[in-house]
Amino acid sequence: MSDTPPAADCTTMIQVRAGVDAVDRALIALLAQRFAYMDAAARIKPARAAVRDEARKAQVLANVGAEARARGVPEAVAAALWETLIEASIAYEFDAFDRRAR
Repeated sequence: MSDTPPAADCTTMIQVRAGVDAVDRALIALLAQRFAYMDAAARIKPARAAVRDEARKAQVLANVGAEARARGVPEAVAAALWETLIEASIAYEFDAFDRRAR
């Protein structure tokens, strides 16, 4: 993202869009890392029933809420995004677990 100015320094929509595109690329790279951890979890967990962990989900959502507040991100937006991300991650982990069990 070094080729785009910080958002506060943008003066054109071209710069804004380039910044958004750079952030999107960085987010996809981070999602790839997150899903690699889902692969690791599927490999490590001893049973399929261990994939869904509601206590861990609640902890992650609490952590996200705190981080959103600290960074001035709308907490409801972060919570909704992470709810979707967590459920997608759980579904992915179930699939990964099932692939390993075959």
